[in-house]
Amino acid sequence: MSEESTTPDLVELTRRAIESVAARDWDVAMGSYGPGSIWDMSQLGLGTFEGVAAIRGVFEDWISTYAEFEIEVEELVYLGAGVTLAVVHQDGRPTGSSAHVEIRYASVTEWADNLIVRATSYTDIGAGRAAAERLADERG
Repeated sequence: MSEESTTPDLVELTRRAIESVAARDWDVAMGSYGPGSIWDMSQLGLGTFEGVAAIRGVFEDWISTYAEFEIEVEELVYLGAGVTLAVVHQDGRPTGSSAHVEIRYASVTEWADNLIVRATSYTDIGAGRAAAERLADERG
């Protein structure tokens, strides 16, 4: 059996992780993370969270404020060395409001042993893309 056929499809794992958060399917979403996983949302002004419980808590808190919530993955690529880059568009209607809140960001995800080691969000898509490319080169 070739190495390629036994390597997980990190693009698909990344897509599943993102879409399961949007669907509020916490068990599937958290299956992508391990006890030492880090979700870095400091670029969004929201801090850094470590471990499954902390990451789940921030996702639940974030999405629970919305009556309607959608995530669209605009672009998703594997850059090699266990690094994926997703360009994501979120749109939501906060509970009790008729207004919609939108954000577009890049999510750089580092994978090891089929688990997210670190996910970092960037509001500047270009900066996120550059960081992902550097990271893939460094890990390569």
